[in-house]
Order: sequence, then structure tokens, then C-alpha cells
Amino acid sequence: MSIVIYTDGACSGNPGPGGWGALLLWNGHEKELSGGEEETTNNRMEMMAVIKALEALKKPSTLDLYTDSKYVLQGATEWLEGWKAKGWKSANKKPVKNQDLWQQIDSLIQMHSVTFHWVKGHAGDENNERVDKLAVAAIPKG
Repeated sequence: MSIVIYTDGACSGNPGPGGWGALLLWNGHEKELSGGEEETTNNRMEMMAVIKALEALKKPSTLDLYTDSKYVLQGATEWLEGWKAKGWKSANKKPVKNQDLWQQIDSLIQMHSVTFHWVKGHAGDENNERVDKLAVAAIPKG
């Protein structure tokens, strides 16, 4: 059974207070998840949405994960293996930003068969708009 996941992150200022949202769709069911942090970045919120969505799964699954974050998409599909091979250093030999969250994503995607998809943000995709609203609503209001 394939599960479809949509994720999004939002920040009020970057850095600043941020929120994340995720939508899990499977077999006619759906589950919304969201949360926020007082001081964070947009990229970290995009990553938290992926982490929380994957953590919500009870068993190894086949997933189609949709994100409007090219950072998340490229990190998970292009950069992750190289970072691990280089001891979590980037191409310019600096420590990888958000290494703590990348390590969580790495361990979580090992448990599933995940296909990442990029979706253009704010372009009318109903589920992407839905997780954007969840993320924005989850931003702490100081």
C-alpha cells in the first residue's frame, strides 16, 4: 500500500518563529500533523514536517512524499549520500547545515521506500496549499 505525504514549513522572519505541517493520505484515510518552534529557520521547518510525517508511520511503507522545498528534495535525493561519505562535510569542506535533522531524515527514510516529488508552492496544488495553511497556523504567535 502506498502512502502519499505532503509537507511544508513556514517562518515569520528567517530566522524567527516557524511552523510545519504534514498531510498523510492512505486508503481513503487522512491525517494532519503540525507544530511550531519559537526560533528556527524555514529550512528547518520544511525538514521537521518530513521528520514528523515519517515518525507517524507505524510500519515500513512505500511512500510518495511531496514537498515544495528544493532544499529538502535535493538534500534527500542528491546530497545525503555524499555528506555521509565525507563525514558530514559539504562540498566546500564545511560542516553540513542542519546535520541533526538530516541525520534524522536519513535514518527515517532507511525504514521506508520513499520517492520524493517536488511540487511548485503556491501554485494551486490543493494538498500543498493545505499543508501550507497548517504550517502557517502552527507558527507561535509570540
